[in-house]
Amino acid sequence: MGSDMRWQGGRRSSNVEDRRGQRRGGGIVGGGIGTVVLLLLALYFGVDPNLLIDGMQSTGAPGTSAGTRPSADQLRNDPLADMVAVVVADTEDVWHEIFAANGSRYQEPTLVLFSGSTRSACGVGQAAMGLFYCPADQSAYIDLSFYEDMKRRFQAPGDFAQAYVIAHEISHHVQNLLGISGEVQRRKQALSEADANRLSVRLELQADCLAGVWAIRADKARSILEAGDVDEALNAASAIGDDRLQTQSHGTVVPESFTRGTSAQRAHWFRVGLGGGELSSCDTFAADID
Repeated sequence: MGSDMRWQGGRRSSNVEDRRGQRRGGGIVGGGIGTVVLLLLALYFGVDPNLLIDGMQSTGAPGTSAGTRPSADQLRNDPLADMVAVVVADTEDVWHEIFAANGSRYQEPTLVLFSGSTRSACGVGQAAMGLFYCPADQSAYIDLSFYEDMKRRFQAPGDFAQAYVIAHEISHHVQNLLGISGEVQRRKQALSEADANRLSVRLELQADCLAGVWAIRADKARSILEAGDVDEALNAASAIGDDRLQTQSHGTVVPESFTRGTSAQRAHWFRVGLGGGELSSCDTFAADID
């Protein structure tokens, strides 16, 4: 724990949008947008709003406000945002390679930095939500203060732990492009709440596995990992297991309400992706996950 991944030598993604300093009201909520506010569950990360908001991709979501694209000099003076831009670039390189090998083209998402709250095409994003991915605008959102929460509240410090949670949300984008998220949403409509939750768990575990695929491929390409980095990511994956979060919040565990998987499951599937490095390793929908 406490090691530093080798990210500084990587390229910076041009798909990072900075809205920090903007506030809801004025430019973000104004402009004639209606009064409908979509309530998203305050999940800390591993969230796919496609699973939380029915029909969001087809109902004409509210518009969003554009931020600025940080320059190289601005990133150099903002180390945390700089690291995020490098990690996003690494995910772009990995997923471009994988999609091309499968005869397809990867569509790059946007990573939006915000402070406090911001509007996405899936509703209003709040800092308390941590990271989340919105399929309706193909963007991932993060308030960088969440990394302090990871360190203090979840006891999951380290820059590779920070990189892992970005890779997890980008993996939701991959699932969206592949049609997996949409199919899960359709299937959930005919299921009981408990069975729908179990399907959500499989989607989240697959995103953990895909994050592992990114990690091993990025390391092979650029040697980004140092001793202790994998342990940081495994610790972060474990920290946001449903069983651990429920125990911390109200002292009891209700398995039928799990939507992300247990600590052991999340760490296991990250390892699976890390060990295989292939999409075929991550079929959590066919695997026995219990």
